[in-house]
Amino acid sequence: MKRPRIEGYAVISKEGMIATSDGHFPEAIKIPADHEFYQGSVDRASAVVNGRHSAEGGPREKERRRLVLTRRVDLLAPDPDNPNAILWNPATAPFDEAWARLGLDGGVAAVVGGTDTFGLFLTIGYDVFYLTRTEASVPRGRPVFPGVGTTTTAEEVMTQAGLVLKGTRMLDAAANCRVEEWVKG
Repeated sequence: MKRPRIEGYAVISKEGMIATSDGHFPEAIKIPADHEFYQGSVDRASAVVNGRHSAEGGPREKERRRLVLTRRVDLLAPDPDNPNAILWNPATAPFDEAWARLGLDGGVAAVVGGTDTFGLFLTIGYDVFYLTRTEASVPRGRPVFPGVGTTTTAEEVMTQAGLVLKGTRMLDAAANCRVEEWVKG
């Protein structure tokens, strides 16, 4: 089986947070232009990859094939709540095995969070990471990658993982919301 192209998607506060400390998605980082970019991207993906407490939302969320990362299973298992999902414990099965279990050959894996999932795929290897920046402040939230906001920045983490900034595109000038494209170096 052919390995998929691995694409990461996150929108962050100016401190590098993807959620508040209690795990809620802050209203301040909900920018319609980013939401449109994001939903269009996951619509084109072959499958979505997310942690147990994360999801991409939208009207087609339940229709999408997906891998759900969880420590609650020992082996790859069907999700009893979603026939399109496979529960995956990365400690017991490699990504390629989990992807193959979805019955997909190649395609695009859209990694959509949360923190631990984004961090794991730094090791597995992103082909591209789309990092949307906002001016919203979420000072003590959940970071996009482990360590961000305390000892390091999102840029430093991605650079250390071998990603390089290819370009930036403005999504909403009035909100100063822009997406950065980080690619494998």
